[in-house]
Amino acid sequence: MTAILGGRPGGLTSIHLDEDDLDTRARLVVVGNGMAGARLVEEVLERGGADQFRITVLGDEPHGNYNRIMLSPVLAGEEHEEDIVLNSHDWYADNGVTLRAGVRAERIDTAAKVVHAADGSATPFDHLVLATGSYSFVPPMAGVRGDDGELKPGVYGFRTIDETRAMLDAVGRCTRAVVMGGGLLGLEAARALQGHGLHVELVHAAPHLMNMQLDAEAGAILKKSVESLGITVHLDVFATEVFGDGHVEGVGLADGRRIDADLLVVAAGVRPNTDIAVRSGLEVERGIVVDDQLRTDDPDVYAIGECAQHRGEVYGLVAPAWEHATVLADVLTGADPDAEYHGSRTATKLKVAGVDVAVMGVNTPERDDDEFLVVSEPKRGVHLSVVIRDDKLIGATLLGDTRKVAFLTQAFDRGAPLPEERIRLLVDLSDGAEDVGVAEMPQDSQVCNCNGVTKGAICGAVADGCGSVGAVMDRTRAGKGCGSCKSLVKQIVEWAADGEVAEDPAASYYVPGVPMPKPELMRAIREHDLRSVSAVFATLAPGGQDDAKSKMGLTSLLKMMWGHDFVPEKDGEFINDRVHANIQRDGTFSVVPQMKGGVTTPTQLRRIADVAEKYEVPMVKVTGGQRIDLLGVRKEDLPAMWADLGMPSGYAYGKSFRTVKTCVGSDFCRFGLGDSTQLGIDLETRFQGIESPAKMKLAVVGCPRNCAEAYVKDVGVVAIGNGKWEVYVGGAAGASVRKGDLLATVDSPEAVLTLAGRFMQYYRENANWLERTYDFVPRVGLEKIKQVLLEDSDGICADLDAGMQRSIDAYTDPWGQDREQPATPGQFRSSLPLIPLPKVPVR
Repeated sequence: MTAILGGRPGGLTSIHLDEDDLDTRARLVVVGNGMAGARLVEEVLERGGADQFRITVLGDEPHGNYNRIMLSPVLAGEEHEEDIVLNSHDWYADNGVTLRAGVRAERIDTAAKVVHAADGSATPFDHLVLATGSYSFVPPMAGVRGDDGELKPGVYGFRTIDETRAMLDAVGRCTRAVVMGGGLLGLEAARALQGHGLHVELVHAAPHLMNMQLDAEAGAILKKSVESLGITVHLDVFATEVFGDGHVEGVGLADGRRIDADLLVVAAGVRPNTDIAVRSGLEVERGIVVDDQLRTDDPDVYAIGECAQHRGEVYGLVAPAWEHATVLADVLTGADPDAEYHGSRTATKLKVAGVDVAVMGVNTPERDDDEFLVVSEPKRGVHLSVVIRDDKLIGATLLGDTRKVAFLTQAFDRGAPLPEERIRLLVDLSDGAEDVGVAEMPQDSQVCNCNGVTKGAICGAVADGCGSVGAVMDRTRAGKGCGSCKSLVKQIVEWAADGEVAEDPAASYYVPGVPMPKPELMRAIREHDLRSVSAVFATLAPGGQDDAKSKMGLTSLLKMMWGHDFVPEKDGEFINDRVHANIQRDGTFSVVPQMKGGVTTPTQLRRIADVAEKYEVPMVKVTGGQRIDLLGVRKEDLPAMWADLGMPSGYAYGKSFRTVKTCVGSDFCRFGLGDSTQLGIDLETRFQGIESPAKMKLAVVGCPRNCAEAYVKDVGVVAIGNGKWEVYVGGAAGASVRKGDLLATVDSPEAVLTLAGRFMQYYRENANWLERTYDFVPRVGLEKIKQVLLEDSDGICADLDAGMQRSIDAYTDPWGQDREQPATPGQFRSSLPLIPLPKVPVR
C-alpha cells in the first residue's frame, strides 16, 4: 500500500463531508492539489473565504500537498519526505475543506457546472479553478514503453513523490544511470543519483546545459563543473531507443552510440496538463488560455499555475503560480474584484548539481543598443553577465558566484538606478567594503521570490510581535519555498528586532523531532527506559512520528546513555557509521587504521603497503592527525581490507572521539618535559571510539613549544615540567580557530586521564547535537565548567566518571565486529564500478 505523504493515521486518504442543502455558500471546486491549487485555497481562506465558499479540492495523488521543488533534496537523501509536506490531510479537515485525494477529474460539464471524476462521482460547482500543473514529457523512443503503454521497468519520470520513491527504491539495485535532460531537473537528478553511488551519464539534446536559462558560454562552464563531479555529459544528441527485455539495459543515441544503464530518468521537460480542458471544450493552446483575471473562455472556470497560458506565456516556476493564486483569490472573494495579473518577472536563485546559479530576465542582448557585460572565469567555474536597457537591468546570469544576487534582484525587480561603472554590478571594486546591507535595502525589496515577500513585510511581522526568525517565516512564508533566502531573512529579522531576536523554541530541542531540551530528553529516556530510536519516537515525539533529521542525534545520545544496552537500528546512522569508513565524493571510502598516539611500527607499515597494493588504493595519505589514510576504497572491499590489515578502526569517520596527536616527547626530544607519546597512547586506548555530539580531537605535547598543536584541540595536554600537565579544553584549528582554555594543571598522567574523561563526559551529556567543544565551552562558561569538574559543585563527578566508564566498557572494534558477519545483508553490497578508478592520480 502506498504510504500517504501528509496523510492521516490509519491510511485514510480522503475526507468527504456530506453536503448540506441548507448551506447557502457558493461551491468552489479546485482541480489539482499541487502547489498552485493548495496555495489558492490558502489565499481564499486568508481572505475569509470559508464564510463564502464550500471548498472542494480534487487531486490525482493520494497525498497531502507537498513542496515539489524539494523532490531533488529528497532524492539526494538531504531531506526526508515528511519535511516537504506543506498541507497535510488534517490541515484540510481543520479548515473545513473537502479534500478528495487520489481522485482524478476527467471532464467538466460547463453547462451543468459539474466536474465528473474517474471514480464516477459528479461534483457541482459555482466556481471552478483548474490547477492541474504539468507532466513529465517523455520523448518518443523505441522501447521506452511496454505493451501496456506503461514506462518500461527501470524508466522513471521525476515529477512526483511516488516517482522519487521509486527511484530511491531502485538505486540500491542499480549501478549505472542515464539521465535524459540537461535542464534544472535533469542536473538535480544526475547529482542526486551520483550521490547514491551510481555511475551517471547525462544526455542533453541541446548544444549546452540549461539552455533555457544560460547562454552558450555559461552552459559550457556549467558542463565543466558538472563533469568535475564525475558525471559524464553528452550534448547535442538525443536518445532514440531504450534497450532491454523486460528492464532497461541501455540507451541508444542518435549518433549510433550505446550507453549501458540499468536506470533511466527522463527529465526532458514538462508539458502543461490540459487534457481535462481539451475534453471539456475550453480554449487550449500551449496551456489553458486565461485572461488577466485568470478566467478561461467560460466565465466561471479559471486556470492557474503551470497549466495556464497568460498572454502567450506558460510559466514553469512556482513564483508565478503563487502570484496567480493571489490575484484569483482577490477576485473570487471580492477582496479586490478588479485585481489583475499582468505577467511575472522571473528571478531564480538555486544550486544546480552543487553549483550556485541565479538567473533573471534575459540572458543575452536583444537590441543593438542593449548593454551586455560579461565576466567569465572558466577555470574557477564562474560566469557572470548582465543585460541593461535604457539604464535598467533587464537580465542577469550568475553562475558559480552569487554574491551580487541581492542587489541585482532589487535592481531587476524595482528598476533601481545602476552604477555608472557597470562592472560594479558583477564585481566588488570596493576593496573589501561591505555589500549593500539590509539597513540600506528599500522596504519594497523582494526578499523571498517564491512567496513574494518583501523586506517591508518581514519588518512588519517583527513590528507586529513576531520575535523569532521561525515566527516571521511562519507569518510571512518567507523562506518557505526553495529556502535560498533564509539567511537574508534572518539578517533582516535581526536588524528589524534591533538584536532582540527571541530564540525559537525548537532551537533548544536536542533534535528537531522531539520537542525537549537535552536534559529533559535524557530524563524522559531514562524514565521510560527507551533504548532504541524508534522507541523514543513512539513515546516522546508528537503523534509518535519518526523524524529523519533526528535519528542520528538520537542514536549518538542513546549509545552514550546505554552503552551495551543500546538497541541499534541501522536507519539511525550516517552512511559513514553504517560501513565504518568515510565516504568520498566519488562514492568510494577512505580507510584509516588505528595508530594510537600517531605511533606505528615497520610491520604495520609493511602490512598497510601490501594492502594498498592488493586493493589498488589510488592514494595513500598522511592525515593531519598523524594517521595513514587509504583513499578510494570500494565499499565491497572494506571487510576484506580490514581483515588483511589486522588493525582496529581509527574512527576517522564518526561523531566520536577521533585521535590523539602527540610529539615525540621526552624519550627523544631534548626539550621534552614529559612522556607525551605514552600519555597520548593511554588516552587513545581508554577513550577509543566513544560517541559524542560531534567529533573530538586530542593532542599531547611534551613541552610548551606545542609541536603537536595541543593548544588548539578539543582537549589538549601540555607537559610543563616537574611531572605537571596542563589540560586545555575547547580549542580548534579548522574552519574555526580558537585557543583552548586552561581547565586545570594536574600532577600526573593518571590525573590527566581522569580529568579529560570527566570533561568529555560532561560535554557528551550537555552539548547540543553537532556542537563542537569550541562552541560548548564558551556557551557554558569556563568558570562553570571548572566548578562542576574541579570542585564538584553539582555533585555529579562520580556520575560523570561512571558514565564514561560505561561507554568504555561497551567499546567494540567495529571492523572486527562487522568484517566477519555484516550487520545487514546490504551493508557492504557491491555498488561499483561506479566510476572508473582511480579518480585521483596515483602519486
